[in-house]
Amino acid sequence: MKPGSYWHALADGRLQCDVCPRECKLRDGQRGFCFVRAREGDEIVLTTYGRSSGFCIDPIEKKPLDHFLPGTSVLSFGTAGCNLGCRFCQNWDISKSRQIDTLADAASPEEIASSAARLECRSVAFTYNDPTIFLEYAVDAALACREGGIASVAVTAGYISPAPRAELFAHMDAANIDLKSFDDRFYREICGGRLASVLETIEYVALETEVWLELTTLLIPGLNDSDAEIDSLTEWVVDHVGPDVPLHFTAFHPDWKLTDRPPTPPEALREARRMATNAGLHYVYTGNIHDPAGQTTHCHTCGAILIGRNWYEITAWYLSADGRCTKCGTRCSGLFEADAGRWGPRRQPVRLRGSEPRLSAD
Repeated sequence: MKPGSYWHALADGRLQCDVCPRECKLRDGQRGFCFVRAREGDEIVLTTYGRSSGFCIDPIEKKPLDHFLPGTSVLSFGTAGCNLGCRFCQNWDISKSRQIDTLADAASPEEIASSAARLECRSVAFTYNDPTIFLEYAVDAALACREGGIASVAVTAGYISPAPRAELFAHMDAANIDLKSFDDRFYREICGGRLASVLETIEYVALETEVWLELTTLLIPGLNDSDAEIDSLTEWVVDHVGPDVPLHFTAFHPDWKLTDRPPTPPEALREARRMATNAGLHYVYTGNIHDPAGQTTHCHTCGAILIGRNWYEITAWYLSADGRCTKCGTRCSGLFEADAGRWGPRRQPVRLRGSEPRLSAD
């Protein structure tokens, strides 16, 4: 448990949490919507500091981040709870958990950083649920990682208020933000949030920070996959944050409280990719389906393949040491090294036990 950083007292005796636009107003003993921020006496605290639902080494492409140290491994972890109520949540067993025993692993920020280094991970990702709600833990871990030369990655819905937003992203090196829809009604009725706050976060990260940014939209049949909405979404991205921000269209599968919709047809993802490319976006990808063509990075000038992918495995690399197309010399936006990493598609659970991280047999 750690004192929260963003809250203030109200005239009626309640305390208001100021981390996200929900602005939960709490009496003593109450928890916010996210479940992990709670009022204890005369302060709001983070109840999950130093505890995790588990650690895993992933390919960075799984976040998804295709233009940030491709082929490298990332030490991923989350806690419990979430500040949105998405009916389609694909990680609902973690994000909707109200059981403290979900947090089966524990590690200090320093242990996370040192474990990532010993496991030869280039980065640490705050993911599975949203780092917004465990802000203090994520920031402390990111500070420890930076001291050790480890990058920090936020996988977030972007539903965060301005002051904590500035603090969180001041310590991140890369982020993938879920742009769940371009319809405020969808956000209100399906997610329990508002679109405008998410768009503000996307613009802030893209235009006011040095954080590498990619976006993800999970396409749900009949809810957010119309041609008109995809056109509006992609045009906004081009106009407001630029054509070089990668956009991932990923496949929905029925889960949590949204089981009356079919899985996303692969062709719908390919069509969305085509539309986004025609709208002017340089880097558009498909996800959660086997689609090497839709997961390959092309030069936006000459069309040559720059990075070939098969699921999360790098199959081709035609970037120069300074990240340029080897055919025409055009710069590819992102953070690249002279060659791709060699982690491959593996997903390896890890137990952090004291100072000696161990690969799990799970």
